[in-house]
Amino acid sequence: MSAPHSTLSPQTRSRHLAGMGANDEPLDVLVIGGGVTGAGIALDAATRGLSVGIVEAQDWASGTSSRSSKLVHGGLRYLYQLDFPLVAESLRERGLLLTTTAPHLVKAQPFLWPLKTPVIERAYSAVGVGMYDVLAQWAHRGSVPTQRHHTRRGSLRLAPAIDPKALTGSIVYYDARVDDARLVTTLVRTATRYGALAANRTQVIRLTKDGSGRVDGADLKDLETGDELHVSARNVINATGVWTEKSQSLAGTSGGLKVLASKGIHIVVPKDRIDSQVGIFLRTEKSVLFIIPWKRYWVIGTTDTAYHEDLREPVADAADIDYVLEHANSVLARPLTRDDIIGTYAGLRPLLQPGTMDGDDSKSTKVSREHTVTEAAPGLTVIAGGKLTSYRKMAEDAVDFILGEEGAEDHPSVTPNTPLQGADGYHALWSRREAIAARSGLSVDHVEDLLDRYGSDISLILDSIADDPDLGRELEGAPEYLRAEMAFGVTHEGALHLEDLLARRTRLSYEHRDRGMGAAEEAAGIAGGLLGWDDDTRRAEIEAYRERCEAEQQAEGLTSEAEAQKVRGEVGEVTPFIDVAPDIRA
Repeated sequence: MSAPHSTLSPQTRSRHLAGMGANDEPLDVLVIGGGVTGAGIALDAATRGLSVGIVEAQDWASGTSSRSSKLVHGGLRYLYQLDFPLVAESLRERGLLLTTTAPHLVKAQPFLWPLKTPVIERAYSAVGVGMYDVLAQWAHRGSVPTQRHHTRRGSLRLAPAIDPKALTGSIVYYDARVDDARLVTTLVRTATRYGALAANRTQVIRLTKDGSGRVDGADLKDLETGDELHVSARNVINATGVWTEKSQSLAGTSGGLKVLASKGIHIVVPKDRIDSQVGIFLRTEKSVLFIIPWKRYWVIGTTDTAYHEDLREPVADAADIDYVLEHANSVLARPLTRDDIIGTYAGLRPLLQPGTMDGDDSKSTKVSREHTVTEAAPGLTVIAGGKLTSYRKMAEDAVDFILGEEGAEDHPSVTPNTPLQGADGYHALWSRREAIAARSGLSVDHVEDLLDRYGSDISLILDSIADDPDLGRELEGAPEYLRAEMAFGVTHEGALHLEDLLARRTRLSYEHRDRGMGAAEEAAGIAGGLLGWDDDTRRAEIEAYRERCEAEQQAEGLTSEAEAQKVRGEVGEVTPFIDVAPDIRA
């Protein structure tokens, strides 16, 4: 199928909403939630031949799925909880992403685990990592190398940034990293390639029921236009993460799943601030901490704390930042300071909560990461829990659930063998990256970045530059990106606002010390030309983004999480949520 069928643009969004609202025949599945789980469900269902619609109240991946540690990992720490099935499942999914479904987005990443005692800890850790390697080889042979042991001297050759007093040796093992927001957008694009209808900035305001009391669809509100429409569906799947309880309450049910929101924050520091060829893995008294290398910076995190504030737009506060700095500095020879930080971000993990919501929920790391699928009400399926790595398996389980045992056997999932948009031909193009650079006039560095962001869809970027050479110029405030990427974010990836481009289609909101403001004017000019903005709208988009950046920066200096969230909450969203209460229509 040709590329235009995987296009998310303002025009296709309008057509898809109209298609969802056409009541000639109900959709087989309406998915609520445009994070990685919902996007995965839409793809799984569409590739089984079901008619599918997916809606997201804000932008694709605007919640948890753009604020993770950006790791695809088996969960090494779960081995120490003896959760072998969860680790094996995650390692299998990691292997699929690395080798088959998303090699352009997911990259193998070595991590150095500093050892503090020479014998007991090495033996204990080697057994754990060894089991990790065995499970990985069993799950997906050859996707990453196995562990290697190093002396103190060998460890410091790999990571000179580590304080020699902080280790006696190390183990280097492998996991993988991913641009989480790009993964979600790519999943949605791939789902539309196989027939799914998709609309971001579209909120479910009511769930409707038929005469028997079964959920038979939803009323939607297009937050861009204010228009409302009804979508009929044989099955509705709620995949809204930390919003699970709010969403399922629209069915007027007290059943379903209960989730615990746990906040995790990350800090970002320049690449030259930590001298290391590998990432660094640390066990903490609460959980683990990763120091993760990207091309131009390091991402360090995360925290894991029970969260009780507004679920919209969580932020990193001073206590969060101090915690991450303290643990990172426990192994670094040259400690990081606040002055080194160029960006922060915070997200909320939707952890399944056992039993009722009452009682002490402060130890969220003890809550299982395994996902659960259930029927909250007839016609309404809910899925929650899990982690980014396992999104495909979660999606498969959700679609199996609505099909039933016999239906799932007749129409099994094909997503293990379905490459995501841009995956086909990626390796061949990577081997030709120097030739592509020479032919296009771009630097090899830019071609590599484009291949790792878009895979074989680099051809669409290069075609747009051939049509308009001005798009081949670097952004003045962010030269690692091309003007063509801003345009592509609108024409093919569903960006409707400046924030969508700077916070999710790119990562400028935390990659630059100015949070991308240096590129905001230029990006808004490109987007505005494609979206039909007048001067007032363009200025309003820039000002809204500036207010977001200033609020997040102010929150970083506040010690109270409640005060930090209040500051961020005063800015609000580009397209505000509608506060809806259960209002069931038959």
